[in-house]
Amino acid sequence: MRAVEILMIVSILMQVGAMIIALFLVNKTKYMALWICCIISLALLCFERYFQLQEFAGNEVSDIVVAWVGIVVSLSFSICVLCARFLVDHVDYVTRQQRVLENRLLTAVLRTEERQRASFSRELHDGLGPLLSSAKMSLSALQRVELSDKDRVMLQNSTAVIDEAIRSLREISNNLSPHILNNFGLSRGVKNFIDRLATVQEAPIRYHTTLGDKRYDSNIEVIIYRVVCELINNSLKHAQCTEIVVSLKEESGNLILDYRDNGVGFVLRDVEDRGMGLSNIRSRVSSLRGKISINSRVGEGMSVKVLVAVNGAEIMPDTTLLEPTKNKKRNRRNGRKNN
Repeated sequence: MRAVEILMIVSILMQVGAMIIALFLVNKTKYMALWICCIISLALLCFERYFQLQEFAGNEVSDIVVAWVGIVVSLSFSICVLCARFLVDHVDYVTRQQRVLENRLLTAVLRTEERQRASFSRELHDGLGPLLSSAKMSLSALQRVELSDKDRVMLQNSTAVIDEAIRSLREISNNLSPHILNNFGLSRGVKNFIDRLATVQEAPIRYHTTLGDKRYDSNIEVIIYRVVCELINNSLKHAQCTEIVVSLKEESGNLILDYRDNGVGFVLRDVEDRGMGLSNIRSRVSSLRGKISINSRVGEGMSVKVLVAVNGAEIMPDTTLLEPTKNKKRNRRNGRKNN
C-alpha cells in the first residue's frame, strides 16, 4: 500500500471523527444549519476519498459522480462559511451585551455602595453628632462650678476626649460621603482631601487643576474622587515616595486624571495578582466606560492616566495611554525616519 493511500485512509477516519463531533454540536448551538452542512460536507469528502482509493486500486469510477460530489462539497462548504459568519456576528453581539450588562451591574453596585456610605454618614452626623455636642455642653457648664483640682483635671480630660471624638466623627463622616464633593464639585473635593492629608503627611502632594467650579455627573465625580483617594493612599502606604503629583483637566469633552509618584515602583503583574487596590480602580473606571493606563517599574515610581468622556462626548484617541515599550519603539522609528 502506497503512502498516499495510507494518508487517504487516515483522512477518511479523521473526517468520520469530525462528523461525530459535529453531530453532538447540532443541538448545542443556535445555528444548526452550520453543523448540518459540515456533516454533509465531511460525508461527501469521505466518499470522494473513497472514490480516489478505488481509482488507485484500478476500479473505474464514473467521472460524473465524482464531479457531482465535488460540486455538492463546494456548495456545502460555502454555506458553512456563510453560517459561520452569522455565528461570529452572534458571538460578537452576545459579547457586547455581556459587557453592557457587566458595566450596568458594576455601576449599580458602586451606586449602591455610595448610597450606603451616604446613609451611614448621615446617621453618624445626625445621630452621634448631637449627642456628643450635648455632652460637651454639659461638661462646659461644669467648668463654672467650683471644683477641686483633681476634679478639674478630670473635667478637662473628659472635654478633650469628647473634642477628639467629635473630630473623629467628622472625619469618618467626611470619608464615607465627602460633603464638599457633593456641594462644591470634584475639584474642591480633591483639594480638600489633599489639604487634610498635608497636615499629617510629610510627602508633598502637588495638585494642578483647570476644572474650577465645573460640575459633572455625580457618578463621575464620586468615582474619580475615589480613584484619586485610592491612588494617594497606596502611594503613601507602599511607595515610600517623596513627591506626588495630581492633575485634573478637561480636554475635548474628556475628563483627564494624571497621577504620578516618585516611589520605589513595582512590577504591575505582581501587584495586580496580590491585591485588590488596582483592580478596584480599573473596575471603577470601567464602570464609566473610561480608559486607564497604569505604568510602573521598580525604582522608577508609578504613573496613572485616566480618561473619561463627559457631557456625551466620545473618548478621544490618546496615544499617551500606550504602554511605555510601545511608545519607545515608536519614538525609535520616528528617530530613524528623521535621520
